[in-house]
Amino acid sequence: MPPVPPPRTLVLGATGFLGRWLVLELLTRGERVAAGVRDTGGTAALRHWLREHDADTTALTTVTADLTRPGLGLAPEDDARLTEVRDVHNLAARYAFGLTRAQAEPPNVHGALHALRWSATRPRLRRLVHLSGYRVGRDPAPRYPLDERTTAALHSRLGAYEASKQLGDAAVRVTAPRLGVPLTTVNPSSVIGHSRTGEAGQYLGPAQLVRQLHRGRLPLLPGTRRTFLPVVTVDHLARFLAVVPDHDHDPVLAHTVLDPATPLLPDLIALLAAHLGVRPPRGLIPVPLVRRLPRALTGADPETLTFLSEDRYDTTSADRLATAAGIDHPPLTPALTRWATRLVEEGFGAA
Repeated sequence: MPPVPPPRTLVLGATGFLGRWLVLELLTRGERVAAGVRDTGGTAALRHWLREHDADTTALTTVTADLTRPGLGLAPEDDARLTEVRDVHNLAARYAFGLTRAQAEPPNVHGALHALRWSATRPRLRRLVHLSGYRVGRDPAPRYPLDERTTAALHSRLGAYEASKQLGDAAVRVTAPRLGVPLTTVNPSSVIGHSRTGEAGQYLGPAQLVRQLHRGRLPLLPGTRRTFLPVVTVDHLARFLAVVPDHDHDPVLAHTVLDPATPLLPDLIALLAAHLGVRPPRGLIPVPLVRRLPRALTGADPETLTFLSEDRYDTTSADRLATAAGIDHPPLTPALTRWATRLVEEGFGAA
């Protein structure tokens, strides 16, 4: 068997919920992919998952990478195997609420910069694609670094996870032009399961609302009639990420990706309650009031409340790219109900 040509795309965070779908999408498109994994267990799990999804892994390379270390912690032989890499997708982050600053910043801020600086060493680099979030990166002129007082205030106001994502986004947007790295930040809304199978694999964000709803622990829904918690299916987002380097050519770009068919939150919850055959919330409760109530009573993590907003988001650039690439959102209502069914079947990740 002839040797496999060196990879042209590196996916960091390849074993995560979105990362593995992106690896699958890239392999399906015939791309030669290197998957950054933390250990050999991650390699075995990723290859097993890809085989279960009928992927041809002939063009897949795996390397051990650690974003918290300079140079991604790559062994010299692995770094040399990645000389031909032209596209880097950094999907690696620690996604959890209730983190401390010391837990969140190394992967989400320092790690983002390590991925950027490593990308700058690739002689054939075409683009770094950095994953942020739809509540992040809306400042057209971000500042980084911030002084300690401002950083601490940000953590206090948003919580460690969301603050670290904002800081990581600002860090790469400020630093990429200085290093001459072509950069696209992709800011997706909450990611739900696969549109055809409902396959979940991620149990935070709106999945926790569905969990409370299914277990009869959502008597009142936080927010207003106009609260908007947008979602996007994992397969649409993977397809979008895969084509970004083919279509983006400006030095620094940003795209907000969400499904415009997402119902307002009360309607979304009512839809899922009817599908699951459970009682919908009896009414609404203002978010500021939820913040003042004991968590033991509300069951709401304070950090999740920042996402319950009436804000709307500009998706113009993402829509333009999707149109050029021939990518459409799949029908959302059946995707939502399949996802909710899978969440219940999987015990909301209890296993």
